[in-house]
Amino acid sequence: MNKLLIATFLVTLFTNSSVMVEEKNTNPEAEWQSLFDGETLNGWHRFNRKGVEPIWKAENGILSFEPSLRPEGDYVHDIVTDEEFTSFQLSIEWNIAEGGNSGIFWGVQEGGSHERPYSTGPEIQVLDNERHPDAKANPKYHQAGALYDLVQPSKDVCKPAGEWNHILLTIDHNKNEGSVELNGTKIVEFPLKGEAWDTMVTNSKFKDRCAFRNFGKYETGKIGLQDHGDLVSFRNIKILKL
Repeated sequence: MNKLLIATFLVTLFTNSSVMVEEKNTNPEAEWQSLFDGETLNGWHRFNRKGVEPIWKAENGILSFEPSLRPEGDYVHDIVTDEEFTSFQLSIEWNIAEGGNSGIFWGVQEGGSHERPYSTGPEIQVLDNERHPDAKANPKYHQAGALYDLVQPSKDVCKPAGEWNHILLTIDHNKNEGSVELNGTKIVEFPLKGEAWDTMVTNSKFKDRCAFRNFGKYETGKIGLQDHGDLVSFRNIKILKL
């Protein structure tokens, strides 16, 4: 990606207005916990490694993945939280470059047998719906806001590349319910376990029980942000334990 495109994208990040979406606190005794302090990568590390390479930049309240800074021959820079979570609401804003692709994981486990976050963690898709070919396939299992390769959005409420989108992801193992709200509209609902979940997995790319034998199996795990090789930014990342 050339320097002019990166500069244009970064200018857009600072000039776009914030996405104003009110999070729903379903547990009045709990408080929202910030997962990103706006200036450092404290609380995050590279998947299956220590620390975070400078390809991820934190400044002025924005966490950006900048592929132009990728070390030569080093292609895996997914990051995950230090802390693990079980039932929660995750509130996060994202801004993708033109033609870009990324994702948000939960339930991620690390260790020698888990090669990538998606080996265990389901993904909410982050995508430029206007330009990326994944958004054109039908069913729209790879469209922005989808439970990747498992549940398609009920409608497309995604804002264009270069604008901020807001996701509210709810994972409630007590009720066996998961959902995604994109820009204030609920577009995806799904179970977290049981026969219905198993059927979805069997009909997806995660059906390979050798490569993905632990996919979606862990109720407790880490939140992850994906390196898909494209410029993407996140901000206002916070979580509410249920």
